[in-house]
Amino acid sequence: MSLGPYASFIVTSYALVTAVVLLLIVWVAIDFRRQKQRLRELEQSGVTRRSGRTAADIK
Repeated sequence: MSLGPYASFIVTSYALVTAVVLLLIVWVAIDFRRQKQRLRELEQSGVTRRSGRTAADIK
């Protein structure tokens, strides 16, 4: 496969896009873990979720 005179630009562009996408995936995964841990801490301290209540709890 011949990419012509722009081969270095094309390969560099694809490499950068791949790196950015991987970085975003890692960032989201780390943030997900932090949010789950924070939610666990809040629930342990007695804070409850609104979606966790039933109709009987609201009255």
